Amino acid sequence: MPDVAKLLDPVTRIRQRRTAPLVLELDLTEGVTDEVPADPIGRILTKRRQRLTDLVEGIRRGALDPRVKALIARVDGRPLGFAQVQELRNAVRAFRGAGKPAVAWSESFGELAPGTVPYYLAAAFDEIALLPTGTVGLTGLSIRSTFVRDAIDKLGVQYEGGARHEYKNAVNMFTEREFTEPHREATGRIVESLSDQVVEGVAAGRGMTPERVRELVGRGPFLASEAQAHGLVDRLAYRDEVIDDLLGRFAPEGAADPQGTGADGDGRPTLQFVTRYQHRQAMAERVPAVRRDEFIALIHASGTVETGRSRRSPLGGGTSMGSDTIAAAFRAARRNPQVRAVVFRVDSRGGSPVASDVIRREAELTSESGTPVIATMGDVAGSGGYYVALGADAIVAHPGTLTGSIGVFVGKPVLKGLMDRVGISTDAIDGGEHSGMFTPDRPFTESEWERVNTLLDAIYDDFTAKVAEARGLSRDQVHEVARGRVWTGQDAHERGLVDELGGLDAAVRLARAKAGLPSTAPLRLFPQPGPLDRFLPAESSEDKSEADVRVSMWGPLARLTERLGLPAAGPLVMPGEWEIR
Repeated sequence: MPDVAKLLDPVTRIRQRRTAPLVLELDLTEGVTDEVPADPIGRILTKRRQRLTDLVEGIRRGALDPRVKALIARVDGRPLGFAQVQELRNAVRAFRGAGKPAVAWSESFGELAPGTVPYYLAAAFDEIALLPTGTVGLTGLSIRSTFVRDAIDKLGVQYEGGARHEYKNAVNMFTEREFTEPHREATGRIVESLSDQVVEGVAAGRGMTPERVRELVGRGPFLASEAQAHGLVDRLAYRDEVIDDLLGRFAPEGAADPQGTGADGDGRPTLQFVTRYQHRQAMAERVPAVRRDEFIALIHASGTVETGRSRRSPLGGGTSMGSDTIAAAFRAARRNPQVRAVVFRVDSRGGSPVASDVIRREAELTSESGTPVIATMGDVAGSGGYYVALGADAIVAHPGTLTGSIGVFVGKPVLKGLMDRVGISTDAIDGGEHSGMFTPDRPFTESEWERVNTLLDAIYDDFTAKVAEARGLSRDQVHEVARGRVWTGQDAHERGLVDELGGLDAAVRLARAKAGLPSTAPLRLFPQPGPLDRFLPAESSEDKSEADVRVSMWGPLARLTERLGLPAAGPLVMPGEWEIR
């Protein structure tokens, strides 16, 4: 006769595992993305990259879940966006605020490389553990600019550019050999502002004075033993030791399974990735009754602002923010009776002023229809990336967001010298005096420069006028903080360009308040076309399927163009690459 208890044992184990305490696990070694690719190939290529929204929502959900006992995160020296780090720091602080421990461990905060930003993230946790052979690359922040003026001179290339105004330095890479004074001033202030934020965060997290942190920054990097002696880390340990110690705090006496897998069903905590936890909890809530509830729509907009559809290359190179796609998402949101508010997530260095204005207009129309719009900025939301946010009811930015850059530029390489050198010639039959003005084989004529300057002045005047109207400032006040200058979110907030400092949670809180929704009102990605929507033709430009992202094979080349600062990306583009390390 079969042993019934043995037959039911697997079922019992599964039930116990599902009810066992949880320790949430966060692994940042593959990076974080602000949005998930819409195309299947893109989803496969970014499968290991977690979406920031899922991480933040999962950590905050875990803080309120009595089953979740602790959070453990692996943080290493790989670069994360500064605003992404601040978003995660806010979530970790909320988790700790619920009385639950949060532990960060690292193999190395920069292995003979910068590690200031990842260490800044780790400092938000209760405890920091480091591999005995690791290092702490707490060496401070740096922003470097590359100038190729001499190189293109040697090639026989001339670069012509114009900008409004002195801080709009996107063309400086080609026209200068070093920082101009305005360029140096603006970049220096950014480094100063971000460095102050790091010092304050590390000091608060490690119980040090800001002066002590600055002293340590000037002496880094540190060996593991030195970092422990200086109070930068709490212990030196390997992964198994860190995890066993944390899980052991919540295990019943005599519990087996030292790795904490929960396989023995003995009540030991189970490790679970934050994203896995978030997805399971969200799916459990998505019953038909809940789907009919009112919710907040999350519209993502990232990459270079362009006219037409948003596009993503399956080969890499990022996403473009297509005005048609984002506009369709806003139209669908204000037609949907369940959408009570919109959170508009922007991460962009800018691009086309026309496309930026289209998106701004649709956000404004959505707000005027009675659906509040709250813009929340990621790592970068400047120039056209700031423009698109002007239609929102409120703008939220992290202290470390790079924003502003209210200005315009135009530039083109003149290749005639290089072409002559290698034996290439061109000839053209022009149908008008200015018909060949944008070709790279000759410079602008005097009359063409007159038209270029007229266009630059008009775009700048229109941009600043819209900022003045949206922000309730005078034109003179806007011009004072504009002129192409890039600000940190903290400085932008002090100057009236941003309403509130914070991340996604702050934006969602504002959206709920403006829409009169309870604190439990859900946030959902929008729109989410079904499988058939990708294959069926749209009924019109009002169809929600028009908000889908297209696949583009030219993504890497488009990104290269953006890096070169060429006008193909549009005249409202922030200068430089802005990787904060």
